[in-house]
Amino acid sequence: MTKNRSILVIEDIDCSIDLENREDGDEYSGNPMIKKNQLTLSGLLNFIDGLWSSCGDERIIVLTTNHKDRLDPALLRPGRMDMHIHMSYCTFSGFKILASNYLGIKRHWRFNEIERLMEEVEVTPAEVAEEMMKSEDVEAAMEKVVKFLCKKRSECVGKGIVRKGGGDERRESDWERRGRQEAGDEQ
Repeated sequence: MTKNRSILVIEDIDCSIDLENREDGDEYSGNPMIKKNQLTLSGLLNFIDGLWSSCGDERIIVLTTNHKDRLDPALLRPGRMDMHIHMSYCTFSGFKILASNYLGIKRHWRFNEIERLMEEVEVTPAEVAEEMMKSEDVEAAMEKVVKFLCKKRSECVGKGIVRKGGGDERRESDWERRGRQEAGDEQ
């Protein structure tokens, strides 16, 4: 039972329930909620409806999926799922927010390079944040982000899925050199 103020999270809902044949009664055990030790769509709908109808004030149910198109419309209808939030890949704008939050910076000489790399590969905000958290030193953290993005690009090139331009080798450009000089990082 959940308390009045509860958050229930079911990750990868498309992998957790039998979406394909919810009306097939042949394989049910004695309990209609359990089919081969798995929760069925019908059982999940009854569970969610029960949570909403039970007394209590504040309940949030979060379902995650990588394949919204595979979910039954009965699960997605208003009243069960009132808000649908698409979590896309990290954009450069999102990266700048992460850099500000994690590293306390608004600008850096590597931002142009990172923007270019992010146009070529798809990375999640969580992947970028993970790289930033590996070091409290801004320069080291930014270097880790660049190396991560370059590695990701190399992997994508190998698979033939880079979005735009770019080779495998990373060369320092004029703007990078100028950025290092302005930051006093001349070598």
